Amino acid sequence: MKKRQAALLAFTVTASLVALTACSSGGTASSKDASFSKDPSGTLNAWGFDNADDVGTSRLDYAKSQLKGVDIKIDQTTFDAQKFTTRVASGNVPDVVQMDSNFVATYAAQGLIMPLDKCYSTYDVDPKTNYYPAVIDNISYKGDVWAVPQFYQPPAIILNERVMKAAGVTDADMDTSKPDQMVEAIKKMYKTSGGNPSVLGFDPAATGQAPLWMLAFGGKLVGSGGKPTLDDSANVKAIQVLQKIVDAQGGWAKMKSFTDAFDSFGDDNQYVKDQVGAQVNAQWYVNVLSPYIDKIDISAVPFRDSAGQPFTAASGTAFVIPANAKNPSAACDWMLNLTSEKAWLAAGAARAKTLQKTPGAVNTGLFTGSPAADKAIREKYVKSTGNTGFDTTISTYYDIVGQGKSVGASPAGQQIQTELQNAITSSLLGDKTPQKALSDAQSAAMQAYDKATQGKG
Repeated sequence: MKKRQAALLAFTVTASLVALTACSSGGTASSKDASFSKDPSGTLNAWGFDNADDVGTSRLDYAKSQLKGVDIKIDQTTFDAQKFTTRVASGNVPDVVQMDSNFVATYAAQGLIMPLDKCYSTYDVDPKTNYYPAVIDNISYKGDVWAVPQFYQPPAIILNERVMKAAGVTDADMDTSKPDQMVEAIKKMYKTSGGNPSVLGFDPAATGQAPLWMLAFGGKLVGSGGKPTLDDSANVKAIQVLQKIVDAQGGWAKMKSFTDAFDSFGDDNQYVKDQVGAQVNAQWYVNVLSPYIDKIDISAVPFRDSAGQPFTAASGTAFVIPANAKNPSAACDWMLNLTSEKAWLAAGAARAKTLQKTPGAVNTGLFTGSPAADKAIREKYVKSTGNTGFDTTISTYYDIVGQGKSVGASPAGQQIQTELQNAITSSLLGDKTPQKALSDAQSAAMQAYDKATQGKG
């Protein structure tokens, strides 16, 4: 069921983006076309913040307090590309939209969102210093910045020390820059029951963190002008390493079936049940594990590139302003307030207050996309838990957040991600060689790129 839902979502997103290409003029706006002014008034229509928690509501309250002359109305539903297509076609667009950063360059190439360089300069905000460089690279296209970033969830490797120690495996063995060493450690931890996996040595999150693996081995997904580069020779090396990891644990089909059955968000999660020795996870997953601090024994190590250097891949959500927005000035002011250091500190205070109500709760910090905000929240709210492994895990994510690499912005950004996942899956299943899978993926991604940049539906 999960695979069918994922496939349907990917198809819907792709179809919607193609439809957007067909209905757009194909022109890309430039920073000189946009205009913003201070002290906005009127009504602001926003789309985002579905199921907002304490971190979201506190920031919304702060931004509202800063825009006293603006009536803010929010459609708090999940972003949907098809819904956005309908709104663009009808001319009934919101003033600001929250979306995955992978979408940004696609809409920028079609002239469907505004460049925001003048938005930033109106309030003397320098995006290159206020946010992590890799985060800004993900939302930059043809010399302009097209969004305001929020959140940045760096992936790293969370270790299950119980499983590792039982197998005689050390933290140093889990080094992605030494794949042969790592595979031997994985084999030591891997266990079966009835011919199927019962303990994985390592879950690489092969499709969920696909760009991380490509970047680790010197590959790239996006080249000059945002062109897809899925068939880059270094990407083949990444898939070959993943193949070794998967083959050491029963093959992709059995391994994927096992991980799909994990109670990842529940009391019987894979660390409580000792179903995995190590797993690639984004920073937010530490929050999921924190209620089980007394039931698990974890630590963490950074993902390392082929040269042995710690690094991570930048991703996250962002705010954009549609090209035909009725109140872009209010949208600009609102977005910058929502992602300001003061807003994030308000969120940090709200999260700390929530955690105080839960005995033994762990404050793992917030990863905002802004170095200054991350530092301020860590210094004020992230204290020692008394659990060495948890403290190491939290510190590992803070250590790597500044080492992020950008996947790159492309008009075919979402299609690139989808095709890369398809290529990895077909390779790991043995349906295609890595070279063939990536070649096919490149062809499909280039079709999407050509449509997006030429305006041909």
